[in-house]
Amino acid sequence: MEEWNKQILFIGGKGGVGKSTSATAIAWKQAMLGKKTLLVSTDPAHNLGDLFDSPIDRKGTRISPSLTVLEIDPQFETETYISEVKENMKHIIHSGWLDEVNRLLDTARVSPGADEAAMFNKVIDIVVEERKQYDAIIFDTAPTGHTIRLLSLPELMGVWVESMLQKRKKTNEHYSKLLHDGERVDDPIYQVLKKRQEKFAHARTILLDNDQTGFIFVLNPERLPILETKKAINLLDNYQLFVKSLIINKVLPNDASGEYIEMRRKHERFYLQQIRELFPRKHLCEVPLFSKDISFISDLEIFSSYLEGEAKQ
Repeated sequence: MEEWNKQILFIGGKGGVGKSTSATAIAWKQAMLGKKTLLVSTDPAHNLGDLFDSPIDRKGTRISPSLTVLEIDPQFETETYISEVKENMKHIIHSGWLDEVNRLLDTARVSPGADEAAMFNKVIDIVVEERKQYDAIIFDTAPTGHTIRLLSLPELMGVWVESMLQKRKKTNEHYSKLLHDGERVDDPIYQVLKKRQEKFAHARTILLDNDQTGFIFVLNPERLPILETKKAINLLDNYQLFVKSLIINKVLPNDASGEYIEMRRKHERFYLQQIRELFPRKHLCEVPLFSKDISFISDLEIFSSYLEGEAKQ
């Protein structure tokens, strides 16, 4: 699979199709190849710890000499993000307004979208900073809708910050003319916004770099996962984020038999053909339905062998 050579991989798809298993298998294989690997879960319903049968620390847990696993804690990241904003405000606003601003920020902590914004901030930090420390970073994302918002936010936030910067610049120009005889006014808020803009721009550059970043979607040969994958790929195309590979998971094994299985196989053949027709330019990788849960390292190794094309049904 071509994407395996990318430093950053985002694994997406509908809930229940096998994203976490796929992401974990890829990360484990990369680590076994000697690459210093970071596996990150952005799904609030984390299950990487279950796959490794080990509690995962929000700061990262070393699973093997080359593999670290991190489950992002939305509540912790929200608290951290709000605290950072409060600290910035200390140096920007008048001390008499500080209590009221802090009260508003505390209210924002529990507002809709706060966790998502904090999650986004953490992912951007990982994309921009952590890639300097790792050879491979694999993101196990939340179900499709969350993934779309997460990946589109660098562009959307970049546009929003640019608008804020322009408004702030005009305000400063008017303020300078009125009170400072046209001399430039130092504006800490402008500087904070400028740094944010540069950070979003840097993250977007990395996400758009086909040599550095890849996007893989996981689906099952069933109607709803196929439709959802098609919509997701079309949406990401609008942001120039191109999915090149699909993992078709839970395909019935060739040696499975029985009347019920044959009926299922008939439907499955129809959906497999539909996948080939809907995604003619995508690299398709089939992984069979296992007879038991993926719950051991040996299972992950077998799973990854199908992704690499080493194993066939």
